[in-house]
Amino acid sequence: MSPLFRSCQPLVLASASPRRREYLAALGLDFQVATAEIDERPRPGELPEPFVRRMAVEKVRLVAKSFPESWVLGGDTVVCLDDAILGKPRHGEEAVAMLLSLAGRSHLVRSAFCLASSSRGEEVICSLASRVHFTPFSEELARAYLATGEPLDKAGAYGIQGVGAMLVAAVEGSYTNIVGLPLAELVVVLRDRGVIALAGPG
Repeated sequence: MSPLFRSCQPLVLASASPRRREYLAALGLDFQVATAEIDERPRPGELPEPFVRRMAVEKVRLVAKSFPESWVLGGDTVVCLDDAILGKPRHGEEAVAMLLSLAGRSHLVRSAFCLASSSRGEEVICSLASRVHFTPFSEELARAYLATGEPLDKAGAYGIQGVGAMLVAAVEGSYTNIVGLPLAELVVVLRDRGVIALAGPG
């Protein structure tokens, strides 16, 4: 299968997320990966959208110091119930409690990405929210899902791209945003800045 896009300028992904790597690779892009070690805890009283935007920017600015001639892309994603940020559960009981708090309700998944180039003095930030509706389910099902191991390393204790899809009744908005990188918005930003272009025939 021919790639859809080609890379026109050096790109660095400031993320350890395998899903973000898979998305960029699926587009046909060449990129390096350089993870950023930052404090990823919300500040007291910090709301979800400002938090994901700050995380994306901090990751990019740190990595960009080592790659001044490249475009650096970073992102962050959180699951939110009302204004509460649901991170990765610390243990099984917390995972079950998170899942049951989401059962039969809708919640938001917020993502932000930042694309920046130090040498060009450019920085673009984009944030997006998608609404996820969970089907009602029992504690028995929540514990059966926990037994798969999937909830323990996922924000909000579920992975929509995995077995956790069985809990999702409907989605409003971008699906790729929920997975961790809003592709439609990202492609527009990358093309506008000449970082990527259509691969074309052959």
